[in-house]
Amino acid sequence: MSDKQISREERRKAIERQKKANNKKKKKSPVVLWMKRILMAIFAIGIAGLVFGASLFAYYASSAPEIDEELLRDPISPTFYAADGETEIPYITAENREYVNYEDIPKVMEDAILATEDNRFYKHSGIDVIRLGGAVIANITGGFGSQGASTITQQVIKNSFLTNDKTLKRKAQEAYLAFKLEQEYEKEEIFEMYFNKILMSGNIYGFGTASEYFYGKPLGELTLAEAALLAGMPQSPNGYNPFTNIERAEERRNVVLSLMDQHEKISTEEKEQAQAAPVADSLVPEGERQPQTASSEHTAFMEMVEDELESLEGDYSLDEGLTIYTTLEPYVQTKVNEAMASDLFFDDNVQSAMTVVDTKTGGISAVGAAREYTGDVRHNYAIDGSRQVGSIIKPILDYGPAIEYLDWSTGQTVVDEPYSYDDNGQEVRNVDGRFLGSMTIREALYRSRNIPAVKTLAEVGTENAGEFMKNVGLDMENIYESTALGSAEFSTVDMAGAFAAFGNKGEFIKPHTIKKIVFRDGSTEQIVEPEPVQAMKDSTAYMVTDILRDVMDPNRAGATGKEAAISGLDLAGKTGTTNYTAKEMQDYNLDSSSAPDVWFAGYTTDYAVSVWSGYPTRKTPIDTASDERLLAQRLFKSVMSEISSPETARFEQPDSVTEKVVEVGSVPLKLASAFTPYSMRSTELFARGTEPNSVSQRYVVEDLATPSGLRANVSGSSAQLSWNHGDDDVSFEVSVEVDGSRSVLTTSSSKSYTFNGLEEGKTYTFRVVAVNSTQRSDPASTVVEVAAAPEEPEEEPAEEPVEEEPVEEEPVEEEPVEEEPVEEEPAVEEPAEEEPAEEEPAVEEPAVEEPAEEAPIEEPTDPTEEEESETPSVNSSGNGNAESNNNGNGNNGNGNADNGNGQEDENNN
Repeated sequence: MSDKQISREERRKAIERQKKANNKKKKKSPVVLWMKRILMAIFAIGIAGLVFGASLFAYYASSAPEIDEELLRDPISPTFYAADGETEIPYITAENREYVNYEDIPKVMEDAILATEDNRFYKHSGIDVIRLGGAVIANITGGFGSQGASTITQQVIKNSFLTNDKTLKRKAQEAYLAFKLEQEYEKEEIFEMYFNKILMSGNIYGFGTASEYFYGKPLGELTLAEAALLAGMPQSPNGYNPFTNIERAEERRNVVLSLMDQHEKISTEEKEQAQAAPVADSLVPEGERQPQTASSEHTAFMEMVEDELESLEGDYSLDEGLTIYTTLEPYVQTKVNEAMASDLFFDDNVQSAMTVVDTKTGGISAVGAAREYTGDVRHNYAIDGSRQVGSIIKPILDYGPAIEYLDWSTGQTVVDEPYSYDDNGQEVRNVDGRFLGSMTIREALYRSRNIPAVKTLAEVGTENAGEFMKNVGLDMENIYESTALGSAEFSTVDMAGAFAAFGNKGEFIKPHTIKKIVFRDGSTEQIVEPEPVQAMKDSTAYMVTDILRDVMDPNRAGATGKEAAISGLDLAGKTGTTNYTAKEMQDYNLDSSSAPDVWFAGYTTDYAVSVWSGYPTRKTPIDTASDERLLAQRLFKSVMSEISSPETARFEQPDSVTEKVVEVGSVPLKLASAFTPYSMRSTELFARGTEPNSVSQRYVVEDLATPSGLRANVSGSSAQLSWNHGDDDVSFEVSVEVDGSRSVLTTSSSKSYTFNGLEEGKTYTFRVVAVNSTQRSDPASTVVEVAAAPEEPEEEPAEEPVEEEPVEEEPVEEEPVEEEPVEEEPAVEEPAEEEPAEEEPAVEEPAVEEPAEEAPIEEPTDPTEEEESETPSVNSSGNGNAESNNNGNGNNGNGNADNGNGQEDENNN
């Protein structure tokens, strides 16, 4: 019985153990369950993805166009429209193509193409899966569209039927049609289509045509190096054109040769021999080359359109039937062409180039590439960025950044004085070799002074200057002190775009030739014109513009751009002249008036125009001592006067700018006081909130005290004058008035003066005025009356019976002669009433000062206010005149110096 009980107990325990074991198994089962669920979900998603992808592919494929054999074999020419969107530009209307059958294609040419474009062409069915996998990885890491996987078959399809936008729909249709094409045509036929259809350059299609055009021989005579060069061109037809870009063409050729070696089309030795072959040696000589397209008045512009099309993100090709809307204004282009062919040029060899940009949109309205831009061998000087720009860089590199970042006003004081570069100690020189002292940045810029420009760049700092330049499309890696004077190299396109930003309230829009592209289907379009960027504050743009107005002001002494001024048109601009190095001067046997380049850049609210003039090589100089220096300005004026409307809007001062009259030379800048001489006043612009609020006290001083105790001791025909005055640092101007005529007798520090030559019967009014370098006191005066001769009283008794006793008052009148100190002399203020008459010249001072208001323009170092006020108070002769003449000569001297300097600056800046 005991055993039975034990076994029951054991059974019970065993059951409990089993339950525990089962519970443990139940705890693990959820993990396994979730793993199963995840795997099932992944499988389901995969199946769904495959179904969705297949469905989407089938949907896109169903909407693919039909394969048209005519389109497969013939490229479709593009259509171009002018800026108005309606005027068609006749260019590249017919393709130039020599068709080559497959059996006539040399093996070396085919190998070069396959190694470059599609090495597994004869192994795939239209889509290269291996290449596609590599492209997918590249697109995941670099973004969709970063790398293509198109086979030659796909390229034929794309160029024949589809747009070139990188979308799933286009890729799906391309893959479907490529597979379909492979089913309908032999590989050799497809390769033949590609071989003859591909764009090589301009309007040249196919490798056979390119062989004749670039090498002057049929395909069968091409060397390995020549075939490799042609095979690499389709990736960038104009970029790898060996006639115009020989270095890039050689680099691309060598890449193709390396690919041929990699894919075992050639040996390493053959590769190295071909890479060593000079590209230029086998090209058709320049004089024997055939024109690629018929030349027209739009040729240069349309070439720039082609280049821009290639540079755009995306795979655009001119053989795809694109409709391209450009920025060209035919009327403006006509006027540019007329100027480039005019008689403004002083000899047959000098060259020029210009670019006209729409100020508001940045679109290139017209381009003058050269004086003659015909034939196939041409050099577009307008896009040539290898010429130094000279002083037209100053508003962009020096003064613009100072206004933008340092809050300088147009009246900021700079000093034109001896100065040397910090980095090498070399002395900076102005063109005229002179120093004009303190001046505003307005004057420094319109006179194009060099030393203030270099000093301004030093204040701004190269980092700020570089940022400002980059904002207006001028990117420089290194900026040095000498860059302030224009050692930078840019093109007329670059400079026109940069100056347009000043005229567009500080907004910069990169110069461009294409607005939008419409694809072959007529409904798909892409806007490609650049977006505007706020490059600077609108206050900076207007303040620089206002200074550059003065550059072209015919009435502004020293202004360097007067030749470009157009009456009635609100213009701003800057001249520029570059220099030769000392070594070049010696090597080319040149004199100091020689310059390799002359520039002018100017703008209105509608157009910005940049002009360069010079010779094809630096060895031949422009003579800046003659009118040759004015060529760029005259070309600018010729075009701008024709393309500008009389209703052209003026530059509008923004609310962010305020105007104040300041005292030139005050540091910090202060408002002019009522006592500031007109020659030292200037109306300047400030960014609102930075204008000065304190008034200059430089010329505000207390009035000089009037001399006191003036008396005259008469002895015979002499009058001894004496007076008192409390100041020692003054002089005294003594004058006399007799018979209504006034003259200055002397100006000296003495407090006495002897007048000789008193005449009987006359009244003399003597005046003494205290003067110093800036002031004149009120006059002190005294009157001396000299009695008549004794016989005159003898005649008087004869008249006494007529009761002339009242006439006995005559002795009373003589009494003042004896009693000069008597207070009746002050009572005899009738002479004092003449003081207002004397002051009349002083009343006329404003009239005299009206021209003086213009004097600051010509004479920045005019005399003080004392010189202005003295002139009307001096009448005829004596020391007073001598003083007046000395002061006047000082003015003339300063004025002449300025005028001379202005002309020098105009000639060479």
